[in-house]
Amino acid sequence: MLLPGTTAPDFDLPDQQGARIRLADLGGSWVLLWWYPKASTPG
Repeated sequence: MLLPGTTAPDFDLPDQQGARIRLADLGGSWVLLWWYPKASTPG
C-alpha cells in the first residue's frame, strides 16, 4: 500500500480497448486508479 503523497511506481496495464498504457506516459496529468475484486469473490 502506498501512503498519501507517495509517488506511484511505473506500471504498464491494458486499457478497456486492450491498448497498453504506462504511467510514465501520463506524466503531468492527474491519474485516478480504480480497481475492484474479481467478480464473485469474497471481499
